[in-house]
Amino acid sequence: MSTKAHQLGQAGEEAAMAFLRSQGYELLHRGYRYGRAEVDLVMQWGQELLVFVEVKTRSSTQFGYPETFVTERKKQLFRLAAEHLQEESTWSGDIRFDILAITPAAEGWRIEHFEDAF
Repeated sequence: MSTKAHQLGQAGEEAAMAFLRSQGYELLHRGYRYGRAEVDLVMQWGQELLVFVEVKTRSSTQFGYPETFVTERKKQLFRLAAEHLQEESTWSGDIRFDILAITPAAEGWRIEHFEDAF
């Protein structure tokens, strides 16, 4: 059974993926998991950069901005998954950790892209 929060999160992730693709990023993985760690999107920018993306979608900013909900624990798990993916794929290029903060807007979505967020 799907909840409204889950549906909002899925819609936000779709919007994030479309946004990044429109900026020239290529999708490599969606929902990449390693143990308890999950990376929403793994994108490639050019030939030398892997971007690990945490998508945070909120229905409003009433209780805070979406990007502020990325905890230290989430960052640790994110790094762990990134290390595993690098080893698994023998990636030797650079990596970056981004956050996409998404809230509904009159014209669709308000998307803020925080590059190299942590």
